[in-house]
Amino acid sequence: MHKSRITAAVLSGATAVLLLASPALADDATVLTTDSLAGPAVAVGDTIAAGIVSGTQAVFATAPGGSNGMKCNTSSFSAVVNDNPAAPGAASLGSTLAVASCTVSGVPGVTGVNSVTINNQPYATTVASDGTVTVTGTDAAPISATLNLKSLLGSVTCNFVANGNSITAVADNTDNSITFTDQQFNKSSGPAACVANGYFSAKYTPVLNSASSPVFVN
Repeated sequence: MHKSRITAAVLSGATAVLLLASPALADDATVLTTDSLAGPAVAVGDTIAAGIVSGTQAVFATAPGGSNGMKCNTSSFSAVVNDNPAAPGAASLGSTLAVASCTVSGVPGVTGVNSVTINNQPYATTVASDGTVTVTGTDAAPISATLNLKSLLGSVTCNFVANGNSITAVADNTDNSITFTDQQFNKSSGPAACVANGYFSAKYTPVLNSASSPVFVN
């Protein structure tokens, strides 16, 4: 009996050592990982990026969920990782949005798009463990866009600023996507041909790191 107790104690101690030496559990993952949930950490300084879903458009609509406004066939989201702490938490990034090949419809007096410039980039961005992506500007460098449009009276310039100087998106591990839905921008300057508000929607996927590995949020 005494020998059995000693053997059991030795085995219990060995098991504890093995558990302590085992690979990190999911709870030890960083907020952003590659290849899988709780996979290798996305390195600080790395760039993650994605384009819009094939066959879709980035939309700057005149009303939430609306079909009128500016639609862009090309758009991308990219961000440099500045901090990637242990999960749960929030990773910090500097993000950039780009749009191109844009057209406009359903806006009285406006016939086309000459150019679109997204100003003051990169923007401070956080990705939280719950999948919330928050992009924030500053008073000196707000989230803003300048649209140079073709109108019946010639070219007009419209400037828009994000409502509350912030826009949000949702990260989804199912398809490694980031989706913005009806993010409100308000006209800050421009003639009557410029609509009062615009609502930005776009889905970017798959989000990959610089090694073309899918990025997950933990």
